[in-house]
Amino acid sequence: KMWITNGGIAGVAIVWARAEDGVRGFIVERGTPGFTTSDIHHKLSLRASVTSELHFEDCRVPVENMLPNVRGLRGPLSCLNEARYGIAWGSTGAARACYEVALDYAKTRIQFNRPIASFQLVQQKLAIMATELVKAQLLSLQLGRLKDEGLLHPVQISIAKRNNVREALRTAREARSVLGANGITLEYPISRHSNNLESVYTYEGTDDIHTLIIGQAITGENAFS
Repeated sequence: KMWITNGGIAGVAIVWARAEDGVRGFIVERGTPGFTTSDIHHKLSLRASVTSELHFEDCRVPVENMLPNVRGLRGPLSCLNEARYGIAWGSTGAARACYEVALDYAKTRIQFNRPIASFQLVQQKLAIMATELVKAQLLSLQLGRLKDEGLLHPVQISIAKRNNVREALRTAREARSVLGANGITLEYPISRHSNNLESVYTYEGTDDIHTLIIGQAITGENAFS
């Protein structure tokens, strides 16, 4: 299994695997015979994160390491939904950081004896970024309220994950363009956020997968197969 965050440093791994009675969760401890890890290097995204491969070769775990109260896909999917909910907020935070850097830069960068924030097309970019940021914040806030009330549905999480990551990526790209060539340097965080968001766009369900989840909920038709 590839692309496991902290796989190389974790003391235990929670592994969902197919058993005789369906999908079950297992606690696999580091040092278990047949269980090894290796880290993935040369990443352009999430560089501060330890990302690993988990290898299982004739790996046996005792029955007491099997999670007792969860059977089927409900367990792993519940974990995914929690992660996807967090992504809706996290991607919005990245978008806000990019927007604020672009706004500050536009106010202080002088061209033709005036700040570039006074130019129409720069204002247009900032207005689009601000609008999408507020929309993402309100969507995440509503999800949080529904979650507190026990009314949050997985499809609503898919809507937020898909929308907020998409718009965060667009915001990062627009913000980078406001900074011009300076936007690709590590002096500013925008390209770092943009690279990280490329991973967020894929993990915990790709944009395409969430599109199909939403489509099935809307139409009642399963397009996965």
